[in-house]
Amino acid sequence: MLVLVASIPSPSSSSLHIGPLRVTAYGLMIGLGIAAAVWLAGRRAEARQVASSDDIAAIGMWAVAGGLVGARLYHVLTDWDRFASDLGAIPAIWRGGLGIPGGLAGGVFVGLLAARRRGIDVRVMLDIAAPAVALAQAIGRWGNWWNQELFGRPTSLPWALQIDDAHVPAGYASGTTFHPTFLYESMWSLALCGVLLLVDRRMSLRPGRLFVLYLGGYFLGRVWIEGLRIDPAPDVAGLRWNQWLSIAVLVGVVVFLLVGRVRGASARSDVDVGPDESAVGSEPSEVS
Repeated sequence: MLVLVASIPSPSSSSLHIGPLRVTAYGLMIGLGIAAAVWLAGRRAEARQVASSDDIAAIGMWAVAGGLVGARLYHVLTDWDRFASDLGAIPAIWRGGLGIPGGLAGGVFVGLLAARRRGIDVRVMLDIAAPAVALAQAIGRWGNWWNQELFGRPTSLPWALQIDDAHVPAGYASGTTFHPTFLYESMWSLALCGVLLLVDRRMSLRPGRLFVLYLGGYFLGRVWIEGLRIDPAPDVAGLRWNQWLSIAVLVGVVVFLLVGRVRGASARSDVDVGPDESAVGSEPSEVS
């Protein structure tokens, strides 16, 4: 039986040269992800007639700035040993090192402030942004491929990732192939974007619920993807810090949805208290 073995090659350089210009591929992927997210969110906002695409672009600029600051701070704080002796490396985001949980927190906070200043309901803004954020993550994760970073454990699967000798972690032989966790997360985020768009089209959810579903879907993926990664990271009780954070977010999402369901059922029961009380004790109508 013929066995076909393949693998995903890594790029020979993390930069692209366009004439005299040198563009870091990591930054390019992030930029493309942001552009796609603003485009999708703008279309969704105009379809709902709550804001123009120009409004979304302006909000997006603020959200991106907040997201980049939050993402870098999260990465620095959770990998402080790497930066403690080289504080000048903290702003060097073009070398990689952005923590998505911090990026989400910073981007959502600043973006919602900008939306509120423009008179947009923040819950509606969250729902508009939910699939767009997932799309941005699906594209942006390819920056890790260009930088040959954040891959997983060794594997011989046909889609294993090749790493050049300069990036192979200590203790692994030259030619070892690894799980392409960037690809797993990219595909997961792209599928999540599609699911959120489908849910938004087929179901009628209360404002803000679609973003809650995004959080649940995204961090569910992070639980198992983080479990494959081998890059150094703080761990507690055998799980990486990001896995515990993802589990905490998932618990919060489940509790939020359950409480909302119970409150909704209680509100309906308060309304449906029985027969129409206005008919009790009323005089029978005359029939002519």
